[in-house]
Amino acid sequence: MQVVYHLGAHSTDEDGIVRALAANRAALAERNIIVPHPKRYRLVLRDALLALRGGPADMATQDTVLAACSDSDHVDRLIFSHEFFLCVPERVITEQGFYVMVPDKLQPLANIFPEAETEFHMALINPATLVHALVRRQPDRSYEDVMQGQDPLRLRWAPIVRQMVEKAGGRKLVLWCNEDLPMIWPEVIRRVGGVPPDMPMAGEDAILERIMTPEGLKRLRSYLASHPPQSVTQRRKIASAFLDKFVKPEEVEVELPLPGWTDELVDDISALYDLDVAEIMEMPGVEFIAP
Repeated sequence: MQVVYHLGAHSTDEDGIVRALAANRAALAERNIIVPHPKRYRLVLRDALLALRGGPADMATQDTVLAACSDSDHVDRLIFSHEFFLCVPERVITEQGFYVMVPDKLQPLANIFPEAETEFHMALINPATLVHALVRRQPDRSYEDVMQGQDPLRLRWAPIVRQMVEKAGGRKLVLWCNEDLPMIWPEVIRRVGGVPPDMPMAGEDAILERIMTPEGLKRLRSYLASHPPQSVTQRRKIASAFLDKFVKPEEVEVELPLPGWTDELVDDISALYDLDVAEIMEMPGVEFIAP
């Protein structure tokens, strides 16, 4: 059995992948791919993780988790998704650093089904965008509380991913950039789902529906119907051209009214993020979905 953990990161998904896969639940079930509703398993999975304390689950525990997830007698691929697999939002940035607890979460998750073929999937996000989102979603905490004394320029992904590769112990680590989702969404949902690239799936336009004007999306769909793309690359180029003309500015422009932040600081954080992504893409043990 294959077990997939879609980990987050925070403010990158909002359960969008689960919703997209759920829209294809019947077709996936024909392939013995199970996408349980999060309400079915989140408490059971949490309780199992607490009880095991990182150790491997016995068959009784595995059967309990599996029964909570599915009524099927045959499961080939089981998909979990929750940004809290990483940590609660309050723990993203601590006095110790940025997502410092994440690498040590992988082995305990894999130990829920210790004999399964486990995969970890996660979106990266520009730390400048993430900090803004963390401040917005924690109105009871000040900016200083959220940052825990950390320099924004030290919120780096490459060291975390390097440790994740090590802790994954050879298990698949599939990553992508949240900023690239409008271009790569169809590939992401198929990769998480574990289905062939040419399998028809509902929800392929979920991201475009959110960030494009209705008129632009209508024109894009009409164009794709009359000019079917011959490759993933060609489809991305077409979508990019329509996005340039029909994107909703309010959906892609992020205001960053944070204490002491300037445009120059945001540019510097973004430049370091780009460097980290370039390094991560070349890391052995990382499968990276890029446009």
